[in-house]
Amino acid sequence: MRRRERHGRGLRGPLAQPNPLTGTAIPLRQRPRGVDYFAECLRASVARTASACPRAVVGIDIGFEEVPGNLAAWHSQRVPLAAAVPAQAGRNGQVVLFRRPLEHRANSRGELRRLVHRALLEQLSALTGIGFDELDPNGETDDWD
Repeated sequence: MRRRERHGRGLRGPLAQPNPLTGTAIPLRQRPRGVDYFAECLRASVARTASACPRAVVGIDIGFEEVPGNLAAWHSQRVPLAAAVPAQAGRNGQVVLFRRPLEHRANSRGELRRLVHRALLEQLSALTGIGFDELDPNGETDDWD
């Protein structure tokens, strides 16, 4: 069965015949999008940083939110990309990246991945006092994929 290609988006419809044993179509792996892709970028960045400098992530909780909670609390006109909260008695330090502002500033998936990594490194450096060259000795120009 052949289908038309519409609007330059590639072939439509099943690319393979159904499995002869089960009769169902073989599912194709989809690239993660939206929040799943952002979470994957953050996981990769944390893993890369932890392998390069394990002491940088000890005692620090790392996560993300959609947008900053109280925008009125930010005195400047700029929406923050990330925030770092120092450790207090009985509580770990925290690094929070804000997904929507980061996605808004990135023009591509690769740029988003680099921007997430850069924001994480900046916040970890501010919390721990460890320099960028120790947090990521290979530099940000490495290929991620």
